[in-house]
This record gives sequence, structure tokens and C-alpha cells, in this order.
Amino acid sequence: MVRLRRPRRPLHTARQVLAALLVAAALVLALRPAPAPARAPAPVPVVVAVADLAPGAVLAAEDVAVAAYPPALRPTGTVADPADIVGRALTGGVRSGEPLTDAGLVGAGLTDRLGTGQVAAPVRPADLAVTSLVRPGDRVDVLATSPGAARADVVAAGAPVLATPGQEDDGLLLVAVDADTAARLAAAATTATLTLSLPPRSAGGAGPAAARAGG
Repeated sequence: MVRLRRPRRPLHTARQVLAALLVAAALVLALRPAPAPARAPAPVPVVVAVADLAPGAVLAAEDVAVAAYPPALRPTGTVADPADIVGRALTGGVRSGEPLTDAGLVGAGLTDRLGTGQVAAPVRPADLAVTSLVRPGDRVDVLATSPGAARADVVAAGAPVLATPGQEDDGLLLVAVDADTAARLAAAATTATLTLSLPPRSAGGAGPAAARAGG
């Protein structure tokens, strides 16, 4: 007696077809070569300080080096070639390994006016209106008043003004002083109120007319 084969249900057939397709897809994915990993962007050169540098220091070739930075981490305003900033002066102190940017440097033209043994030191007065009375070439006395002190002490006497603040400099002056005076100015700026005094042209010392300008 011949048995008739029972026809397969459509749902069963569909499942078999789907399973076969999944097996084929898995095989294709397994045999396909893995994509190459994305290449990281090439590092870019950034000029950094090789040692701690004081405010007003004039950069020499041995003060700087080139470090490799990922492009996304490169600070704004940095330079790639040390020759672009050698001879320029710092407006503030920097730490070893810190990138040097245009915001923290003054032009070489200013440093050309420094005398032997002088550096360009930043002074930020408290009363910004006073700085508008000062011009490059003027001489100023810088006085510091410590909290609770009855009188101010002269930190720099008869310092020539190299540069006066621009619109974005927040009252910053640059004066020409020796390295020891620059160090005293930097220390005083962190603890005391600075005061500008305009001495008579005939004298290098403190004048009688003082204008509060500290920081």
C-alpha cells in the first residue's frame, strides 16, 4: 500500500528558508575582512617652555622646545617654530612644559628697548583709569600696600614704561626693571595692592603725586 506524503505547511517552509538565509548571512560576515582601524590624526608641533620662567623673561633658544600634541588638544595661539618667539618677552610666569601662546608674549620690538640686565615686567593696576594717563616712555614708581599696612613700600622706582594696555589687556602695563625687581613685583602682585606714582621727569625716585592703581 502506497502512503501519500503529507504536504508541508507553509509556515514550516518559511522557517527553513529564514534559517538558511541567516546561516548564509553569518557566513558572509565571517568571511568578510575586518575593517582597518581608524588612524589617529598626526600630532602637531607646539613650542613649550623647557623650564620655569619668570614674568618678563626674554625668551632665548635654550628656553624653549618643540612638543608633539594631538590636534584636538593644541591650545589656541601656540606656534610650531621656536624662531617665531625667540627674543619676545613673557607677560607672566610659565611652568616647565607649558605651551607658549601669543596671549602671554610681547613683541620683540619692545624687548629691543631693554637695557643691559633688564627684563619686561608686567604690572596690573587696580584702578584701570590711571593707566590711561601713562604712555610708553614715561617713568613710574610702583608701590605695594600689604593688607593692614599703614603705608606703601616702593617696589620699583623710576621704571620706564614699555607698553600700555590695549583694549583687551585689562590694565596691564609693561615696565623695564632688573630681574630682582621683576621678582619682587611678581610676589607683590599676589599679596598686595599695587600703586602707581608718577615722579617728576628730573628725578628717578618717587614723586609726590600718587595715583592708586594696584592689583
